[in-house]
Amino acid sequence: MRTFPHADAGRPPLSSPAVFLLWMWRKQAAISAGGMTWGVLWMASAAAMPLALGKAIDTGLAAHDPAALAFWVGLLAVSGVIQTATGTMRHRFAVSSWLSAAYRVEQLVVEHAARLGAVLPRRISTGEVVAVTASDMEHIGDAYEVSNRTAGAVLVFAGVAALMIVTTPVLGIVVVVGTPILMLIVGPMMRPLERRQAEQRKLFGETTTIASDTVTGLRILRGIGGEDLVVRNYKTASQKVRQAGVRVARVASMMEAAQILLPGLFAIMIAWLGARLALDRQISAGQLVSAYAYAAFLVLPLRTFAEMAEVLTKAVVAAKRIIAVLRLDRDIVSPADPLPMPDPATATLADALSGAEFKPGLRTAVVCERRADADALAERLARYVDADVRFGGVPLAELELAAVRAAILLADPHPHMFSGPLAEELDPTGQASRAAIEAAVGVADAEDVVEALPDGLDTEVIEQGRFFSGGQRQRLVLARSLVADPDVLILLEPTSAVDAHTESRIAGRLTAARAGRTTIVFSTSPLLAGAADEVVFLPDGGKTSATGNHHALLRQNSAYRAVVTRGTS
Repeated sequence: MRTFPHADAGRPPLSSPAVFLLWMWRKQAAISAGGMTWGVLWMASAAAMPLALGKAIDTGLAAHDPAALAFWVGLLAVSGVIQTATGTMRHRFAVSSWLSAAYRVEQLVVEHAARLGAVLPRRISTGEVVAVTASDMEHIGDAYEVSNRTAGAVLVFAGVAALMIVTTPVLGIVVVVGTPILMLIVGPMMRPLERRQAEQRKLFGETTTIASDTVTGLRILRGIGGEDLVVRNYKTASQKVRQAGVRVARVASMMEAAQILLPGLFAIMIAWLGARLALDRQISAGQLVSAYAYAAFLVLPLRTFAEMAEVLTKAVVAAKRIIAVLRLDRDIVSPADPLPMPDPATATLADALSGAEFKPGLRTAVVCERRADADALAERLARYVDADVRFGGVPLAELELAAVRAAILLADPHPHMFSGPLAEELDPTGQASRAAIEAAVGVADAEDVVEALPDGLDTEVIEQGRFFSGGQRQRLVLARSLVADPDVLILLEPTSAVDAHTESRIAGRLTAARAGRTTIVFSTSPLLAGAADEVVFLPDGGKTSATGNHHALLRQNSAYRAVVTRGTS
């Protein structure tokens, strides 16, 4: 029996929570159907006990018939054994339903996040994604787990009501009429509960984002003494979540109380009516015992109905948040009829907005007065935003996106490192040789980092490379970009976290390692600019104002000189 989905999750419909939840059920229909079958058998065996008990009294004890007594007592014992066995299988399928639904949600969200790539953090907070996979998936799983029991409750409740109508019509009518009334009493609580849960869920996502951002920037926060401010912000946000949770709990507690009180009162009423009928000799002693037993038994399906209503409310709220994530789409897509990719060895990369042109095979330094201008230009050149950028005279927007990604690599200015062997971290595709990885490490001047590790390149790196310093992590990520060896490599401040001596060595080695291929380095460092074949200067405004040799620009352009020398002579 499969307990979780594999890579066949597919693309779910996102029109509404109800349609999404129905699609989820269809994807695990076999498990859900099995769980419902065992749920029906489990409750049916429990429902048979009051009948067997009443018959044992009427046809066995009252009639002084040992054979009939033995038969019905034996049926009672068999029902108990069946209930034990079917209860075990029902629980097994219930857990399988929970796992299948919960992890299918997680799989959908994670796969969608991987497809979105760099678009995801621009469109939604990290905390919201974490909340979906940590909280919402559980609520979805709960809905499918309880649905197995609910199916059994519905069928068995209908069967017991029909049986009571046949044997004791008054009690049967009370059951048939009273149950919808109970549901109508509980129903009005659903709407405020859903509204308050949606509010709590939103605040929970925001608080998780604060926590995630704090962990990511903890080193910087400690450096500038910002821990107290972040702690105060987190306390404020967490108190809002707590208050929202209290508001949810008020309604939820009323529902919990209703789940116990209303079925209990209903059972008492049935028992009282049964006792009155027995006193009036309208029903037998066995039927009275059966009525008492059924009154106690009916509490179970009635509570299951109320539980399903509460769980389904939470699932609808969770489904809305999941759909919001899955509806996010890439801003950048491939054209329907892409043009042929130009030869990167002879193609000039030109940006119309800034007027900057990057000749093939050269190492060009881009000096921007504002970091925002550098980020914007880099994203346009790598086609992370749509703009009038041409590669060999062909608009980037008219080229196959996968081909653009293969030819032009923008090294992430905020590098991420995943857990696993360092060699796999530096070569995610697994296509580079060991020698190529070691050579890239040398160009990035990271030999000392690797040599200090207990197993060198085979050392296991923890998530985000937390035992590396900022400068070490930056050099390793630069090595990762060099291992990829793209036709056009775009680097955003690749040496901002290293000292001047290390930066000088990287500048010299980078020139040699990238000889014959286009390299664009965004930096205000005079060392990187001095090692470049050409420098493009963009003052405030993001328009190219000067192009030329670093030393010539230093002499001739005062604005350029002020940027690269930080205002010193």
